[in-house]
Amino acid sequence: MSVTSAQGFVASGVSAGIRPSGKPDVAVVRSVSAAVGAALWTKNRVQAAPVTVSKRHLAAAQPQAVLINAGVANAATGPQGEADAVTSAEALAATLGLATEEIIVLSTGVIGVRLPVDKVLAGSRAAADSLSPEGGGAAASAILTTDSGPKVAAVTTGGFTVGGMAKGAGMIHPRLATMLVVLTTDYPLAAGEPEVFLRPAVEATFNRISVDGDCSTNDAVILLANGASGARRDDEMFAVALHEVCADLSRQVVADGEGATVVLEIGVTGAATEPEAEAIARRIATSPLVKTAAFGHDPNWGRVLAAAGSAPYGDEFARLDTASLTVSFNGTAVFVNDAPTDAEPDVSGAVCRIDLDLGLGAGAAGYLASDLTYDYVRINAEYTT
Repeated sequence: MSVTSAQGFVASGVSAGIRPSGKPDVAVVRSVSAAVGAALWTKNRVQAAPVTVSKRHLAAAQPQAVLINAGVANAATGPQGEADAVTSAEALAATLGLATEEIIVLSTGVIGVRLPVDKVLAGSRAAADSLSPEGGGAAASAILTTDSGPKVAAVTTGGFTVGGMAKGAGMIHPRLATMLVVLTTDYPLAAGEPEVFLRPAVEATFNRISVDGDCSTNDAVILLANGASGARRDDEMFAVALHEVCADLSRQVVADGEGATVVLEIGVTGAATEPEAEAIARRIATSPLVKTAAFGHDPNWGRVLAAAGSAPYGDEFARLDTASLTVSFNGTAVFVNDAPTDAEPDVSGAVCRIDLDLGLGAGAAGYLASDLTYDYVRINAEYTT
């Protein structure tokens, strides 16, 4: 179960000495037959050099391989950073016999540090030499930063497979996160089609998670499709499989949030509109007060009410009327129609489900978030020191 689960994909991960720990830090994923692809990127106005370069490459050619380094983000590094990203792509393209524009480059790590190009080039050569259909696990391990372990997923159905790997544990917030995701499939798609399927899958999964409310400079979700399965087309089945893999990986990211001990599942129904439901779910998911209550296993529904009632939507807050509102923790209603129920829900577990029924309309949305812990503060206080 990995990024090489689909037919016709190879991958590898090696140590190039970028990370002081000596752990693997360069990965390559390649389609061995002609592929088509798409990517979605961070919306942060500060975008890393690999994001800028890879956008240009995607505009010029179909992606055939992805080069990823961990340890250095190559962000806020100016024109030199872009030149370094291009040099990395050129070197891997020459090794694999591809055009430079067919290479996607991704980086993750510390912002404001120049890419150690010599190490990346040596690592990419070593990774190219060790590409294998069994290399998905090694690739998933080589892209990690503060992650506790690799994140992989795969679904096989209808004669085709969707596989993928992800990294991300902190700086996680919608419009992507400090998150890199590579998805692969042997389902047959034509040029221009991957984004049609990728965008809704990402909107419903990776753009509905939050660890700390911070949006990164390097985020990317890549989809490569090579049609190697020869499967008959069933676009509905493919969309479901792609969504399932994205949902699996996004939940793994939240569960592995820096210092996380509780996963918050937030569901909003009965909103006046779907965008307002999403705004309310997002506001609850990013509330430090809700997240710290989750860490303490405290069903503090007052914090949920306050967050829900202050969800930015346009120039105002999303519509909410406590007279028609129900709030539940793990299936136990704690607030109904303007009054507490005095019920005591059990929130002692590693998952806390918070449901709100606004009673205003048909709008609905869900979110995943992690709690906010002492360890989160410690990890991020020591990140560069």
